[in-house]
Amino acid sequence: MFDPFIAPSGTLLGLLQRGRGDGTLHALAAPRPEALTALNHCVLSDPRHDWQVENRSLYYARLYLDLDGGTEEIERHLFDPEDHLDTEDSRTGLALAVLGHLASYGRDDALALLRRYAATGANWAWALDELALRDDDAGLRSLAEPVLARFPATAEGTAGLAASVRDAFEPRPWRLWADDPREAVGARVRAATEQGSFDRWQRQMRPGGPRPGWSVQAVFDWAQEGLERGSALHVPAARCLSAVAGTEDRPMIVEAARSGPEGARCAALHYLAEARDPAVLDLVEQAVGGASPTVADAAVAAFERMCGEEAVDRARRWAHRPDALGASAAGVLACRGAVQDAPLVLAALREAVRGEGPDTPRLWTLVDGAGRLGIACAAPVLRHVYRETSSSHLRGRAARALAATDPSFASGFAVECLWDCEETTRELAAHHAETGDIRVAERLRRLAADPAEEAEVQTAVRSRIGPDAPAV
Repeated sequence: MFDPFIAPSGTLLGLLQRGRGDGTLHALAAPRPEALTALNHCVLSDPRHDWQVENRSLYYARLYLDLDGGTEEIERHLFDPEDHLDTEDSRTGLALAVLGHLASYGRDDALALLRRYAATGANWAWALDELALRDDDAGLRSLAEPVLARFPATAEGTAGLAASVRDAFEPRPWRLWADDPREAVGARVRAATEQGSFDRWQRQMRPGGPRPGWSVQAVFDWAQEGLERGSALHVPAARCLSAVAGTEDRPMIVEAARSGPEGARCAALHYLAEARDPAVLDLVEQAVGGASPTVADAAVAAFERMCGEEAVDRARRWAHRPDALGASAAGVLACRGAVQDAPLVLAALREAVRGEGPDTPRLWTLVDGAGRLGIACAAPVLRHVYRETSSSHLRGRAARALAATDPSFASGFAVECLWDCEETTRELAAHHAETGDIRVAERLRRLAADPAEEAEVQTAVRSRIGPDAPAV
């Protein structure tokens, strides 16, 4: 899947793609055809950079309800001939999840569409998981024959059926079908369930691959062989060293970290970092300045795993470096530094935004650090990240940092966050949003009554509108 095109943050489409609360508010104020066009674009062309962790489905489903939007465009997308050419989950997963939420709100058209797609669509397993949570027993039983027809009565079909039963996120349909009295349904599903359980047992009993011998040199050889095969075994090799290395092996490990083959050097650096060896920080600095990018990356990763005060002290020296180690050092200070480190964290935050934009992975720890250290003068940069990032998770972190640094948060972004696509961001807003805004009281009441809302959000809402809370 290619990185999606994200429209500018000041446009309706850009707001909806980002899952911002302002997207919903602007869509409700825009002409309905324009709002539905932007909404359909988002649902049919998933805007998330990481669709497996970022939330959008409930956010879009709620907007469909508010706009009284139909499912015709979703239907055309699901049953397009491309469905059987591009079978990646990312093509249809968001649309199916939106239909699932719409079905939970009582939309019969969404439920019927999910049933039809589960019977004939390429991503049928996702649709079946959505139905498992929302459909009744009769509806699920009606799908047994079309789903089982996907698996011919051959060795390959039987194996495929067993794998589908074993890997299903929601087992409810398969359990219903296992009780079906028809031989071609119940008996077949029961046999597939037994085979799936046997396959799982075999995987658990089977060795997971080659293992190193029980000596320091054998571990180094194993790490090097893995690197030559294209497998980075630095971290597991370091754990193996912890099991086999004694005090007498330290000189050998230090020498491997200084000048050994790449695989052994990476493993040794990770082991010495975990052991908080006094030589490791100098070895890390040496490795970063060396000729091997693999060793340099492993050295930075090893440094980031260190949690002692000596690592924080060294991070203060390295934070000014213009390379990966300097960026890593700033991240260490953001996570574990003290108030005295605020200027270094702020400088790194500004430089990351200026040099790499509002979506760089470096910002995650730096934004958290700005909030943790209470850097009030970071608020303008945090507001920029909040507005511009296409990552709803990073936006939520920026909101949390703003809650700790920006006095205007409660009356500003916190209000918008009540409509955000991420439940953690809505929960934060429920705690902080200033109730002087008339929209806040109404939104809190709606979230409290919404059966699809997450329990943590509703708990936060009840803390604001419960019998012991101030009136809203």
